[in-house]
Amino acid sequence: MRLQAQPGQVLACLIEHAGQVVSRDTLRAAVWGDATFVDFDSGLNFCMSQLRSALKDDSAEPTYIRTIPKSGYQFIAPVERIGAPESQVRVSAPPSPSVGSLHPRTVVLTCVIVVVVVLALAGAYKFRSNQAAKHEPPIVAVLRFDNETGDPGMSSFSDGLTDNVVEQLTSLSNNRYRVIGNARILWLPREQRDLKAVALELHANYVLLGQVQHSGSQTRVLAHLIRLPDQTHLWVTRMDRVISEPLSLESEMAQKVATDFSPRIAADSSGTPLSPFRSR
Repeated sequence: MRLQAQPGQVLACLIEHAGQVVSRDTLRAAVWGDATFVDFDSGLNFCMSQLRSALKDDSAEPTYIRTIPKSGYQFIAPVERIGAPESQVRVSAPPSPSVGSLHPRTVVLTCVIVVVVVLALAGAYKFRSNQAAKHEPPIVAVLRFDNETGDPGMSSFSDGLTDNVVEQLTSLSNNRYRVIGNARILWLPREQRDLKAVALELHANYVLLGQVQHSGSQTRVLAHLIRLPDQTHLWVTRMDRVISEPLSLESEMAQKVATDFSPRIAADSSGTPLSPFRSR
């Protein structure tokens, strides 16, 4: 199964301590260290969500990873440690004839054969690489939602909404696309944002960005689905709600965004690109 780097590191740490309870602090130190601005709790929750999705594991009745409330996580599946293979017995080969003792025609023929084999192997490798690239699921990068309300207190809502969108998109992917939401470049301030850099650094095919705004007594959320690298708008979703229960509203809005965008990402990447979005 393909995993992003951070969920892979979390899994490696849990397997290394299989059978033991690994605290959240231990996982944070192992994966993020000290020099980071990322919200550890959100990042670790996202990693666990991706791991359970990849392993088809149920947190209520786990087969692989058990959550220990207020303590951490425990890898409970059997683990077999495989040691290094035994050293091979060396067999002496008969001495090879020197180049000088070979007939010139033999030397030329040998060189030609070597060149042909190398070119054939290089061509086969390039062909397989191109074929593998064609079958690679597209990558969707989720940028931090911008708080445009003028209220610094709404940043926690916009950040929570971002994490919820990542989780909902991941759960709806069904291996049709991959989601990246915790890379440093995705959490840069809007004035430092560069979609071309996102495409190059993360090999992203799509980017999802959004804004949280005030609209009278309501809060408005706009979410944009953009194809990279041409930066074509494929879809925009808008929601206007009154915030009474922020956590419930985050989940509702994230589900709406993921439900709107997931089938469009799958359809656009299937070989029949969608037409650019036009407001109606």
